[in-house]
Amino acid sequence: MKNVLLKKSELKESIVLGIPRGGVITADIVASKLASSLSNAAVVIDFDILMPRKLPIPNNSEVAIGAIMEDSSTYLDHTLVDQIQISQGYIEKQKSKQLEEIKRRLSLYRNTIELGERERKIKQHRTVILIDDGIATGATMIAAARWIRRNKQKSQEPRHLIIGATVAPKETVELLKREADHVEVITTPSSSNFMSVGQFYQNFEPVSDQQVVDIMRKRNLIS
Repeated sequence: MKNVLLKKSELKESIVLGIPRGGVITADIVASKLASSLSNAAVVIDFDILMPRKLPIPNNSEVAIGAIMEDSSTYLDHTLVDQIQISQGYIEKQKSKQLEEIKRRLSLYRNTIELGERERKIKQHRTVILIDDGIATGATMIAAARWIRRNKQKSQEPRHLIIGATVAPKETVELLKREADHVEVITTPSSSNFMSVGQFYQNFEPVSDQQVVDIMRKRNLIS
């Protein structure tokens, strides 16, 4: 992250949110780095997860037509849906499938806590930093960002919403700038050079449930 993101006035009472699974690994590193670089009692770096799930197109898990949150709120790229003629039946089937996976992961990654309670926890922070290990279409980030800011009076919203990732196509970064106060991405290839997030890692082995559980236990979010 650039120095502009490290101003103590902006990061006071901030929370870093990781998107499982890989985004939790990255978010844990970001939160630790911020805490060590801002060793000031007035600056509190909190940590948690947020659980959007991609709604992929048929036969290609890298391309999303949208994403869904655990409360069923959904973002859809209607242009893409119309372009490749995705049926409503397919969308509803994917929504149900992804909601089941959200429930499964939450049961592993998080002590039982109502969504409304976690929402209040997130929104009480002045700065929310939303992290993933890479972004392709931006669907999950858009769903999460809109969930954070949805249907709330301005005084109840986070003062700053920052999106961060290791890699995302330039076109996706421009799209995400409409959803957040700042977008910070390390590598921004053109869409023509972007096939998948994994191509920009030397090692992109799948992150296991246990790796996420270990981080959540370390941060006292599960017992």
